[in-house]
Amino acid sequence: MKLDVIKLDAGKAGSIDLSDEIFGLEPRADILHRVVRWQRAKAQAGTHSVLGRSEVSYSTKKIYRQKGTGGARHGSKKAPIFRHGGVYKGPTPRSHAHDLPKKFRVLGLKHALSAKAKAGELVVLDAAEMAEAKTAILAKAAKELGWKRVLVIDGAEVNENFARAAQNLEGVDVLPSMGANVYDILKRDTLVLTKAGVEALEARLK
Repeated sequence: MKLDVIKLDAGKAGSIDLSDEIFGLEPRADILHRVVRWQRAKAQAGTHSVLGRSEVSYSTKKIYRQKGTGGARHGSKKAPIFRHGGVYKGPTPRSHAHDLPKKFRVLGLKHALSAKAKAGELVVLDAAEMAEAKTAILAKAAKELGWKRVLVIDGAEVNENFARAAQNLEGVDVLPSMGANVYDILKRDTLVLTKAGVEALEARLK
């Protein structure tokens, strides 16, 4: 697959050959769905908690006598059937993470990249570099290029000035190649890869 390479000022910088094994697959929604679910489950806090019968604060004294009341033979106000009693089998802090084979995660990333390429939402940038960290300059460039919700993936390291300029810019996110993931790629309208980013991803996914 051949794609044009552009500069940050919208000028042309030649073209690049993209690997069909990574950018030319037919995207499968079931694979993408499984990988996104794995990512979101892993990120879920899991700090939800309620007080059980042994944790609520009440006296352990028997609430009324065993016989003669005409009522049920209750012994504790902590029972789940009483108001302010403990919750039966309520949520407790736990990890929501589950396993997903590494090969499947790699396949998911390939399909995410292919989905962007097929939809025409993939842009290859010559280099994500700036002489000075000026948000206004990057904002103007993004507007001229038509970028609204965009993810920029660079090589092993991100240019410091570019990253600082993008920090205060809504809708522009920057990641190194090792940070590339299915969820972040799919939730943005445009995916921008630098030439260094393309090389790093192809080396990582082959």
